[in-house]
Amino acid sequence: MALLIALARRTAIAPSRICVLLILWSLFASSPLHAQERPKTVHVFVALCDNKNQGIVPVPEQLGRGDDPARNLYWGAAYGVKTFFRRSAKWEWIAAPAVKRDGVLERIVFKHRGSNLFLVADAYRGDRIRDAVTDFVASAGGENPETIDIRFDSAPVHLRARGAADLVVYVGHNGLMDFRLPNPVSGKGRQSRQAIVLACASKPYFEVALREAGAQPLLWTTGLMAPEAYTLAGALEGWARNESAEQIRQRAARTYHQYQRCGLRAALRLFVTGW
Repeated sequence: MALLIALARRTAIAPSRICVLLILWSLFASSPLHAQERPKTVHVFVALCDNKNQGIVPVPEQLGRGDDPARNLYWGAAYGVKTFFRRSAKWEWIAAPAVKRDGVLERIVFKHRGSNLFLVADAYRGDRIRDAVTDFVASAGGENPETIDIRFDSAPVHLRARGAADLVVYVGHNGLMDFRLPNPVSGKGRQSRQAIVLACASKPYFEVALREAGAQPLLWTTGLMAPEAYTLAGALEGWARNESAEQIRQRAARTYHQYQRCGLRAALRLFVTGW
């Protein structure tokens, strides 16, 4: 736009024609095609809650079936990733593309209504929690990059997922309390990826793995917590707005307190950012 204004001052183009050019420019800048340039992607790895196969305090039976995503605590229940984001006015449901990955029961894609941010989430069987954690850490290290092709507003969109995503997230039980990762991940790829780990006491358990992966922890926890989707939604709202890591931490803490009524001070102690 600045170029057009400068052009008007230095040439003999009629002001009316410059107005037309400005209108055309504004239409282009707000068009779906223009909006689809270089979308940002957050990839969420969800280990379904599983009473039988995870070292957790048992939850009600229908919420804790690790092979039933439709009713699972971390996916299909009211505060599960799929249901919560689908009901949110700030996110738009896009697709449920097929995923050919053993142990992943469902994949969903949403778009943030206020930015060019897409969310890809994979639901892992509860008894495949080791795979979910391993894939998350590997993606944090830039391994296994993936491209997901979808359509949005009748235009093709190519989303960078897994090790190519801009932000990777793990949601679920802290599996590293029960097992160790088979091999360390050495970070590689285009740049350092940011990571969020919404699980109990994720900082002390995931610190070594994320350091070796070369990832940058944007948000993780110091104690017990309920890894439900409202915290993720709060954090992503700040991330979509390009807020600082500290602002995102505070936003996540406020959201967690809003739903858990645990006290804002306690929530601020629970969530930390960086090393």
